[in-house]
Amino acid sequence: MKIVAAQMRSAPGDIDGNIERHVHFIERAVSCGGAAVFFPEMSLTGYEPRLAEQLAMTPDDAHLEVFQSLSDQHQILVAVGGPYRGNDGPEIGMFVFRSGQAPAVYTKQMLHADELPYFKAGTTSLSVTLGEEILVPAICFESLQMESALRAKDAGATVYVASVAKNMIGMERAHRHYATVARELGMNVLVCNGVGHADGFEMTGGSAAWDNRGALKCRAGTGDEALVVYDLADQSGSAVTLPAMGTLGGAG
Repeated sequence: MKIVAAQMRSAPGDIDGNIERHVHFIERAVSCGGAAVFFPEMSLTGYEPRLAEQLAMTPDDAHLEVFQSLSDQHQILVAVGGPYRGNDGPEIGMFVFRSGQAPAVYTKQMLHADELPYFKAGTTSLSVTLGEEILVPAICFESLQMESALRAKDAGATVYVASVAKNMIGMERAHRHYATVARELGMNVLVCNGVGHADGFEMTGGSAAWDNRGALKCRAGTGDEALVVYDLADQSGSAVTLPAMGTLGGAG
């Protein structure tokens, strides 16, 4: 079974335009034989905390119906990032679509201090069974805390999936941590990072996969939009660079 990290560039606030880009990446993931495709943190809106209150959504939002349709059509799990409209305010969410099932959401439970003015900590956990694999997600800051990885291991995870928005220095540190998680806890690890502008910094890609012994199996470049395709059956991987999709817009 192959799982895919989509290293995508998002336009700040442009949900419709970003959804078009997601569709392109999902179709490419399908062509690579992917059984699941994960996108970076806040991929639907860009990582723009100041826009979260305005743009927050729920899994049944009409904007997101296309992802359920693609999941049903291609029998692929699709996990996209965006602000979730929680009861007490916006949360950082991962919306998950599975063929023949109702949409689900995972919400980031451990926030960085810079996120506290804009988001509430989530309480919604999620694990996904695909065949013989159990995939457990984490989002950015929390994925760098060993406590989060230990919770995933306790949940039976065979794959720990980190959806992040990181600059180059942050991603270098993250790589060291994920290798340690994979080696010490015996889990495969997949990380998907974006490229391009975020809230006051530049995401630099470097999406990657490690096997359950901590060996780096594949890594995307630092500036390109790409797919990281990791085959769990033989723990092999490849990075597929995608051609540029044109100029991004934005919605203030």
